[in-house]
Amino acid sequence: MAPRILLIDDDAKLGMLLRAYFSRFDLELESALEGDSGLRKLAAFSPDLVILDVMLPGRDGFELCREIRKSSSVPIIMLTARGDVTDRVVGLEVGADDYVAKPFEPRELVARIQTILRRVQRASPLSGAAEHGPLRLDFDRREARLNGETLDLTSMEFNLLQLLSAEPGRVFTRDEILAELRGIEPNIFSRSVDINISRLRQKLDDDPSSPRFIRTIRGAGYAFLKAQEEA
Repeated sequence: MAPRILLIDDDAKLGMLLRAYFSRFDLELESALEGDSGLRKLAAFSPDLVILDVMLPGRDGFELCREIRKSSSVPIIMLTARGDVTDRVVGLEVGADDYVAKPFEPRELVARIQTILRRVQRASPLSGAAEHGPLRLDFDRREARLNGETLDLTSMEFNLLQLLSAEPGRVFTRDEILAELRGIEPNIFSRSVDINISRLRQKLDDDPSSPRFIRTIRGAGYAFLKAQEEA
């Protein structure tokens, strides 16, 4: 089955052009021109990835991204005419997986889509579950529970948690994390690791000054605590 992509962008012509172009790469595209119809199509279409324009009528893309993240971990690429780094960081903070500035080459967008889809596909080579004290990871369902409560993690946050917890005690540098989880524009997205670690810690209720799960190794990177190290 061809991967399904949902484009939420008020430029109808762009949707038509991308639909024709994506078909050359076995990608199925569905389009919505504004946020509410986009949310309806998200529920009905069940896409493998969402391309979300920031400049939308009504609710902007940042607000819509927050809304999507309340119920879905689908990968999201933010698409905008504003290429400012600050905007990119905001997109990452609200749960986006990547950011592309207009104007862009369609082939670049396809390459980023393919990279993210490959990353998602290989993100769960493990099966079954793993427990780290009060934290339980279900790799088949891509679900994390803390003290029995399901955590609302984005796809990037779950992938990050899975990566670190798979090798407790190992120090992962930011470059290693970027290469494993994103693999795109490490200079532009160098802050994304710290952003996602911070968000993940908040959801894990993990105090950096007295961590139970993730420790910052100053000047080096991050490590998941071994069982005997857990506070």
